[in-house]
Amino acid sequence: MAINVHSPEAVIRESRLGAITGYKGTIRELAAQASCGALKNRERCFTQTSACSSGCAQFYLSGIVDAAVVNHAPVGCAADAVYNNTANKWGEKIRGWKHRNINLISTNMTEEDTVFGAADKLRDAVREAYRRFAPKAIFVTTSCVSGIIGEDIKSVLDDLRAEIPVPLAPVFCEGFKSKVWASGFDAAFHAILTTVVKPPAKRTNKVNMINFRGSARETIISLLNRLDLEPVFIVPFSTVEELSKIAEACATISICGTLGGYLGNALEEQYGVPYVKTLQPHGVAGMDSWLRGLGAATGREAAVEEYIQTEKARRAPELAEIRAKLKGYKAVVGMGPSFGHNYMRVLQELGIEVVWGATWHFDQHYDHGVCPESTQQLADSTVNIPVSVCDQQNFELLNVLHGLKPDLYISRHGGTAVWATKMGIASVMVADEFTAFGYQGILDFGYLLLDAVTNRSLAKNLASRLKLPYTGWWLRQNGFRFLAEEVE
Repeated sequence: MAINVHSPEAVIRESRLGAITGYKGTIRELAAQASCGALKNRERCFTQTSACSSGCAQFYLSGIVDAAVVNHAPVGCAADAVYNNTANKWGEKIRGWKHRNINLISTNMTEEDTVFGAADKLRDAVREAYRRFAPKAIFVTTSCVSGIIGEDIKSVLDDLRAEIPVPLAPVFCEGFKSKVWASGFDAAFHAILTTVVKPPAKRTNKVNMINFRGSARETIISLLNRLDLEPVFIVPFSTVEELSKIAEACATISICGTLGGYLGNALEEQYGVPYVKTLQPHGVAGMDSWLRGLGAATGREAAVEEYIQTEKARRAPELAEIRAKLKGYKAVVGMGPSFGHNYMRVLQELGIEVVWGATWHFDQHYDHGVCPESTQQLADSTVNIPVSVCDQQNFELLNVLHGLKPDLYISRHGGTAVWATKMGIASVMVADEFTAFGYQGILDFGYLLLDAVTNRSLAKNLASRLKLPYTGWWLRQNGFRFLAEEVE
């Protein structure tokens, strides 16, 4: 399905990619059903709190250094700005930049606004954002409230264009529209594509590197420079000017298939910028695949192959030692789909047995039309791992952990890792997307896991002192009893 840049908003993942949030089975069954179009979402008759696509859009767009975000919503929808500001401060610190707060304004919609509308309030907020921050672009993110009352955000911004001489972009990311919060990333990229990105005037040696906060910045710069390439890190910590020229790049790569697929495929479809469609660059097999894909896209196969062989040979003895020490340990993984299925493979590369993999959603196919590469790679391996799909439903995850009693729980969200720790299970929260990045990263990750299984005192002490909200009755149940039955 081609990405329609002439539409004001991105199609949500459920409709565009067949994304689901409810499933229980095995990795082979998941891949097989997705590949033939037979995979159906299993709804829940009970759910706990999850995340929101509006939060994802705000998080991402607020990282553009000279742009501003206007959140057309009740003020509570801007609460994520506290975390966004913290993440922004960390990214500035590793770059040696002076700290500044993110440029975000809430229209603070009230009950009265839900009855009479808040178009005038939105106009004033956009004007104030321009006056206060002097941004090079302004993004207006929607909310459940502004979406439900049908606020015509596009018309408001159209009226303001004669007055405010910078791109004004509506970002349609209402939380109720999609159960998959990653739809918010797509909404953010769609706004950038349709209002900021310009047709290419030339082709350069620059490579678009789609990431979250970019801790491995220096490593990637060094790596690509060896290939006579220059990375442009997007979107956080880029400028509007840099984003306007991403169609001139010679390739697009991403640290995450879920994050990068929309923009990468759109740039390829619209402007002919090759999007590298491979495994994520975590672990040995992932880095091999990622680098070879980049080499093929940029005509640098020989240089890439030389780099791969040199780096792998240099680290092979140390990797073998780590594998020997981790062999026999069992782990459960709980992450977003692209990271989850990649890290399940990384754990296998480290000699750890993955006894369950949970992902927060699952896209049956990416925008380039195939089952996610990381999923297919796992399905083709020798071990058929039990898997589930849940949008961070802790009542399901804790039931799984209680039954399997793994040595390790590996997560990408602190909101799930803390519960495993309270159960006495050693937990590792992968906050940095470049954890386990490449040939050195998998060694560093291996040592991190060794530390976790060697010193379990925190988990043991918490488990002995805390009472879980989930009773023994629930933990003895089938944790997936609230999933609807599969329809033949």
